[in-house]
Amino acid sequence: MNPLDITRAAIGNTFRSKTRTALTVTAIFIGAFTLTITSAIGTGISTYIDNQISSVAASDALSITKASDEAPGSQSGPAPYDPESAVVGGRFEGDGSEFASGIMTVADVDAVAGVDGVLEVHPILHLAPLYIEHDSTGKYELDINPSIQMITPDLAAGSPMPEDGNHVLLTTAYLESLGFADAKSAVGQPVSIGIADHRGEIHEFEAIISGVQNETLFDSGIGLNQTLSDALREAQAIGSPADTEVGFFSATARFDPRIGEEAVSALKADLAELGYDAMTAADQIGILRAVIGGIIGVLNAFAVIALIAAGFGIINTLLMSVQERTREIGLMKAMGMGGGRIYTLFSVEAVFIGFLGSVIGALGAMGVGAVANVILAETVIADLEGLEVLIFAPIPMLAVVLLVMGIAFLAGTIPARRAARQNPITALRYE
Repeated sequence: MNPLDITRAAIGNTFRSKTRTALTVTAIFIGAFTLTITSAIGTGISTYIDNQISSVAASDALSITKASDEAPGSQSGPAPYDPESAVVGGRFEGDGSEFASGIMTVADVDAVAGVDGVLEVHPILHLAPLYIEHDSTGKYELDINPSIQMITPDLAAGSPMPEDGNHVLLTTAYLESLGFADAKSAVGQPVSIGIADHRGEIHEFEAIISGVQNETLFDSGIGLNQTLSDALREAQAIGSPADTEVGFFSATARFDPRIGEEAVSALKADLAELGYDAMTAADQIGILRAVIGGIIGVLNAFAVIALIAAGFGIINTLLMSVQERTREIGLMKAMGMGGGRIYTLFSVEAVFIGFLGSVIGALGAMGVGAVANVILAETVIADLEGLEVLIFAPIPMLAVVLLVMGIAFLAGTIPARRAARQNPITALRYE
């Protein structure tokens, strides 16, 4: 028998016992379906994160925080409250050592600015504006994005904020509430932002909407340009003690993005020597990617366990087939068919069962995934534009099919070896 004849015979033999084969294929289907789904989720989320980093995360920005002086693990519980170090209105007493990463002072900002390779530094002060309003449509709580300098805004309309004047980058979540029909209609329109000082008096500032951002992984509120941030900070600090020093929880440093990864690593090392932790947006999102990768890995492990269990089903199916076809095997050997070809015949049967189950499982996963993507896009992830949770890439799907066929081949080894070792005389006498 040539390879083509062996393949045809193997496929025909597979369907001799349709019920038994169907049950075995179903077990493989479950494992292949699960593995395909988890692989598609990993591909979808990884693709979205990569797109966010490449199109949204600023490639020339570092988030700077003051490194903790404590050795890891030295604090086994929450630190005692110290009213002398409380931060109010951006001002504090003490050195900020009670905080996990400490408080940055003006001197710290100057030290960061003096590091070779740093072009400019923008300190980030906690701001707590009360509301935003447009054209008397009602006041709404305002969520500020303190890390606006770390991103290149994914704009639905408008342009990035200019440095001069008071400007904001609105998010699409605010459009309807503020009375705008769409993103384009909001660009260039004025809004009022209210903030309270230490005496409880409210100060209002007029600002112009320069652009509207699509909501992304990096989006955590409305963006303010530096001029408006400084004005709000000064208003918020009115009435605070004059002898306290302004402190910052973090700062954003800009560098030349053309210097290369090695130079960026050297820049981080220089800042670390001075006692500052520096991270790019890609570094920060990498933590999320590691967590997601771990979860996907666990799910894949369960899918592989299901496939291994299905492998025992293949062993059982083929062992029963060998027993039922003992006389047939003896006849094939008596007619001159060698043990190697018989081994190949039963191995091909096992691989075909694995192929059948994996292909059906992959196609089923694609069908379920297509429906799930539509439902998720309209409900759970409606605010995350561009996120497709399940992406069925050809290479991962092919890898799943090949993995299942490999497991099936290994599972078919024992029955195939038993068939190949049959004594033709004994086999022909088998009842």
